[in-house]
Amino acid sequence: MLVNHAKPVARKGVTVFLVISFAGTWLWLLFARSGLGLSPLHPLLQLPGFCMPGIAAVVVRRWITKEGFADAGLKLRLKVAWRYYVMAWLGPPLIAAATLALAAVAGLWDPDLSGPGGMPGTKELVSVLGLMMAALILTPLYSGEEFGWTSYLRPRLFGGRTVPSAVATGLIWAVWHFPLAFIGYVEFTNVVIGLAVWTLSFQLQEVMLLWLYQRSGSVWVASLAHAGNNMVLFLILGETLDETEGLGAVTPMLLTLAPLAVICLCIVGGRRLSRGRRITDPLLARHGAGTD
Repeated sequence: MLVNHAKPVARKGVTVFLVISFAGTWLWLLFARSGLGLSPLHPLLQLPGFCMPGIAAVVVRRWITKEGFADAGLKLRLKVAWRYYVMAWLGPPLIAAATLALAAVAGLWDPDLSGPGGMPGTKELVSVLGLMMAALILTPLYSGEEFGWTSYLRPRLFGGRTVPSAVATGLIWAVWHFPLAFIGYVEFTNVVIGLAVWTLSFQLQEVMLLWLYQRSGSVWVASLAHAGNNMVLFLILGETLDETEGLGAVTPMLLTLAPLAVICLCIVGGRRLSRGRRITDPLLARHGAGTD
C-alpha cells in the first residue's frame, strides 16, 4: 500500500513546487514592476523572484511531501569535488573567450588587444577577475534557482531518467524566465526568435549544470557555475558585443550556443551524465517504488 501512495505524493510535490515557483515569481515581477515601479535590474525586483524556486523546494520538502533534504546536495564536499568547483568558476570566462573569438573570426567584433604580447589590456583582465570574484560571492543567491531546478525538480521528472528530465527541466526553466523579455530585463528585436534562442541556451546550460551537480554531488558547484554564467559570461558578452558593437541581445546569445553545444556534446557523447551520481526521489526509494 505504501508503494501505491508514493508516486501520487511525489507528483503532488512537483505540482506544488511548480505552482509556487511560477506564480510566486511572475506575480512578484508584475507587482515590483507595475506596482513599485522598480527597474528590471534592481536587486529588490530580482532577488525575491529568482529565489522563489529554492523557497518552493523548501516548502515542498518540509511540509508537502515531508521527504526532507537528504538528497538535496547541500554539503560543500570541497575535498572531493574541488576540481568541479574550479571548472564551474573558470568555465564561464573561458566560454566567453571562445564566443568572442568566434565573433572576431566572423567579423562581428574587432578586439582591442592593447596588452603586452597582443593580449587583452590590464583593465580588461582586472574587470574579468572582478566579475569572477562577484560570481563567487553571489553563489549563495543563485542557489535559490539551482536548489529548485537541478536539485529538486530534475530528479523527479520522468522517474529521474537523465535525458528526458534534463530536457524538461531546461524547457521549464526557460519558460519561467519568459516574462523578463517583456519587462525590459532583456530586449529582443524579434521576441519569438529571441525566446527560441534563449530557450535553447537554457537547455544547453542545464546539461552542463546537471553534469556538474551529478559529478560533484553538491548543489553549490552548480550554483557557482550558474552565478558565473550570469555575472561573467553574459555580462562580458553583453558589454562587448551588445553595447559596444551594437549587435543586440540575440546575436551574442546565438554565438554562445556554439561553445555551449560543443561542451554538451562532449558530456552526452561521452556518456558522462549516465556515469554521474544518480539522485533518486527519496520519497519513492523510501517506499520501495524505485524509479521508472
